Amino acid sequence: MYGKMYSACLYGIDGVLIQVEVDISNGLPQTSIIGLPDSAIREAVERVRAGIKNCGFTFPLQRTTINLAPADLRKEGSAFDLAIALGILCTSGQLALPQRERLLLIGELALDGSLRPVTGVLPMVDRAKREGFSSVMLPKANAAEAALIENVNIYALEHLNELFALGEKEAGLAPKDKSCPLSISSLAKLRFKEALCQVSATHTTEDYADVLGQHHVKRALTIAAAGMHNIMLMGPPGTGKTMLIKRLPTILPPMTETEALETTKIFSAAGKFKEPSAGLLRTRPFRSPHHTISTGGLIGGGTIPKPGEVSLAHRGILFLDELPEFNRQVLEVLRQPLEDKCVTISRARAVHTFPAKFMLAASMNPCPCR
Repeated sequence: MYGKMYSACLYGIDGVLIQVEVDISNGLPQTSIIGLPDSAIREAVERVRAGIKNCGFTFPLQRTTINLAPADLRKEGSAFDLAIALGILCTSGQLALPQRERLLLIGELALDGSLRPVTGVLPMVDRAKREGFSSVMLPKANAAEAALIENVNIYALEHLNELFALGEKEAGLAPKDKSCPLSISSLAKLRFKEALCQVSATHTTEDYADVLGQHHVKRALTIAAAGMHNIMLMGPPGTGKTMLIKRLPTILPPMTETEALETTKIFSAAGKFKEPSAGLLRTRPFRSPHHTISTGGLIGGGTIPKPGEVSLAHRGILFLDELPEFNRQVLEVLRQPLEDKCVTISRARAVHTFPAKFMLAASMNPCPCR
């Protein structure tokens, strides 16, 4: 028996669609996942096994092979749990999903069958829309973020039993009869709302209008903000260098729709998009790392590269306070992002390119003695 579902994972900051193929055949009971999975994906077997059993279904006691295609792309994360679980249930004949919709499945499965949120949902759903998918099924906690993508039906679940109970009710079957077609059209859909695209109210307490005097510095900041030029303020402590630069984002030009979506996707991939219900990020990012930051923290890195501060500051401001206190090597790695407006990180397994078009702002004292 063969079945196929669709899921997605992150490759850098971009979503990549993955085919989850399930084959159940006669043989010794064994479940294996192939297709270059990481440890979190290999452990999905135990999560799915417990989740299926605790929902009243039967995990097949046969030889089960799960392939994540394309097989030459390394996958990581726990977003495949839902696709694996439904793939096993559909292939074993315990559940039938409608075939009329191209459905993307994203979500981490708990041992009791409930769904937990995952990071990077926005770029995954955006990729699904570009590939022609009409619907996405994912945890309810990720629904608001996924609904930011227009013209995609969002099916939000808190527990697998919501699917099974719905199928039984629509088919008029007894609660014990699990083999029934499922029409997910009865599930509550979260469609794209125009209100999510409106400029969210900013509650910042720092405003450029609060600055009194300092006319020569304010003119320099205004020119820098108009053209997104880099700027450095130098002066003795207490003259207001940090105070002025912290208020610089309030006079920057507003972000366009494309820039807002691009910035929000970066924060989503980095797991820093905390308020999806407020809509896309409309305020230009302002990042101010401590001077003890490492090279990897600034430009990104890790075994599986993640975006660093220069990418999180994309379309916004990267502020280096007390510039001479930063390590020389850390400052040297800024040369390439400032010139190319992007960061390319090479690893043995993959090469990732992150956007890094930011405005560099810095402050420093005239000499170390002050």
